[in-house]
Amino acid sequence: MTNPIRTRFAPSPTGLLHVGGARTALFNWLYARKHGGTFVLRIEDTDHRRNTQEAEQIIFEGLHWLGLDWDEGPEKGGSYGPYYQSERTPIYEEYLARLEKGGHLYEENGAIRFRSPRERVTVNDLICGNIEFDLTNPGTHPDMTLRRPDGSWIFHFVSVVDDIEMKISHVIRGEDHLSNTPKHLELYAALGAEPPCFAHTPLILNRDGSKMSKRDQGANIGTYPEQGYAPEAVRNYLSLLGWSPKDNREILSTTEIIELFELHNINRRSASFDVDKCFWMNGQYLLHMDLARFTELARPFLEKAGLQAQSYEELEGVLAIVKPKIKSLPDLPDWVCCFFSDDFPFDPEAVQKTLRTPEAKERLQLLAEALTRVESWKAASLEASLKETVTKLGIKVGELVHPARVAVSGRSVGPGLYEMFEVLGRERTIKRLRQAPHDA
Repeated sequence: MTNPIRTRFAPSPTGLLHVGGARTALFNWLYARKHGGTFVLRIEDTDHRRNTQEAEQIIFEGLHWLGLDWDEGPEKGGSYGPYYQSERTPIYEEYLARLEKGGHLYEENGAIRFRSPRERVTVNDLICGNIEFDLTNPGTHPDMTLRRPDGSWIFHFVSVVDDIEMKISHVIRGEDHLSNTPKHLELYAALGAEPPCFAHTPLILNRDGSKMSKRDQGANIGTYPEQGYAPEAVRNYLSLLGWSPKDNREILSTTEIIELFELHNINRRSASFDVDKCFWMNGQYLLHMDLARFTELARPFLEKAGLQAQSYEELEGVLAIVKPKIKSLPDLPDWVCCFFSDDFPFDPEAVQKTLRTPEAKERLQLLAEALTRVESWKAASLEASLKETVTKLGIKVGELVHPARVAVSGRSVGPGLYEMFEVLGRERTIKRLRQAPHDA
């Protein structure tokens, strides 16, 4: 019987949730979900000088926003807690005693160090393959410190202990940890424990090939919600940073990604983070998602702008006609403010070009008069009425459509004019046509 799949994400609460950490969490989550396993969140908070509760909350909020629900850990509990390393000191003391009993430790200047066996160690990695490390030279491989003179623990030791205690089957982490793995394998051997399977994912670089720092655009997951990204779009994009479904598709639902996800399909080459590509993918998600989900994502941006619909039905009606135009949710208030308030801005250039002409006022008055006689206030009837007016005036359709659009919305671009008329309603549409700002 094979052991159950158990993966983990073990961040340190020292700042933002970096896009690299978010992708590591995603890959662990995907692998656990793919195999019906358990995804564990463990907080590595042994560095009391750098850890903060605020940073811890940032991690939780980022994972929640991405939809990466953990099965065990803070807020959830579980059979292998505590899930904060700061609360696991008795466990570490016990393992340290086992190593001491086995003759693997010595003290130097108050620090507890691990005596390396001085061997060649092969890491069997599910992504990188078999890699041999020469640990025989103390000059290049000094003995590890497990506990500092002040009593605090070193990452290498407590991480291994926690993975043993929490029965982690697969350690999926960034390639920057690959060089640490032979040291960890030495500890597993000294403790007589079976090591987990290792899979080291490629680094995420900027488009220019530089390492992605926390200050680079796109690095901080915490900025994505306020920039109007849909979590499902970011999940999709992050999954493709190093992994591929091998069929050239890019837009994949989370269900599809889980079904297709395999560690052996992760590339060894470093992944390039492309802000423009992520923005494009988010636009595709906004365009194709259902109206209810779009409305859910849109509401915070409207509320922040002070825009309030009279009802949910009115809100959906407005969003339905502007949705195909929206590439970024922060732009949404500018597109819809004319629907929720009569006090909306006019684009000066559009006014100058379409409304401040000798003919514009007369044409809009005639259109307003024609619309008063429309029986069914639906887009098709409104279009027919406008085209009848165009025929009577002997002009092209655009010569009336453009000034009418600016008159009712303040903008020269937007959703379909007749759909705008329908959503605005008879009274507001006619009033705006009659009161359009023609004078300088």
